[in-house]
Amino acid sequence: MDETAFSNGELYTILTNKKAKGNKGALIAMVRGTKADVVIKILQKIPLKQRNKVEEVTLDMAGNMGLIVKKSFPNAVQVIDRFHVQKLALDALQEIRIKHRWDAIDKENDAIETSKSKSLKFTPEQFSNGDTLKQLLARSRYLLYKNNLKWTQNQSERAVILFEKYPDIEKAYKLCQNLSWIFNNTKDKT
Repeated sequence: MDETAFSNGELYTILTNKKAKGNKGALIAMVRGTKADVVIKILQKIPLKQRNKVEEVTLDMAGNMGLIVKKSFPNAVQVIDRFHVQKLALDALQEIRIKHRWDAIDKENDAIETSKSKSLKFTPEQFSNGDTLKQLLARSRYLLYKNNLKWTQNQSERAVILFEKYPDIEKAYKLCQNLSWIFNNTKDKT
């Protein structure tokens, strides 16, 4: 079960049968809107006997989706879509990077003000790759989404500096990569 927006921006709740693998019988229902009471009312038109056969429903973490599944498919186990779980982990990683970036911006602004008050020219520190601290934190955004085996040479150099300067970012990055590895390699659902 997922929600999708079509060309006019209207949201639809779509329920598909995974076992049909995109063939005939794959689309179970397509309901305009995402309000739980509306979707439940439509899904309850499917006989309860058939709905009770549903063993598992994959969904995102929206509360309305959980309620729809609970009320419409009472015997189904709810499974959160792996991509939503991974997105949460990656969002948390980016929040750490952004927090450090704001701190770096504040420190640089303070240093600029101090230099001005002393009539000195401010020159930010540069790392071996040519990045300033603010640039390092801004330019590291995309490398944190990728597996280190897919980094470019510049991204690898930047990551070494970033992780040396911010071990908490490295730890969060490794946790995200381990989570991805689990989803990619584990065959047993439990």
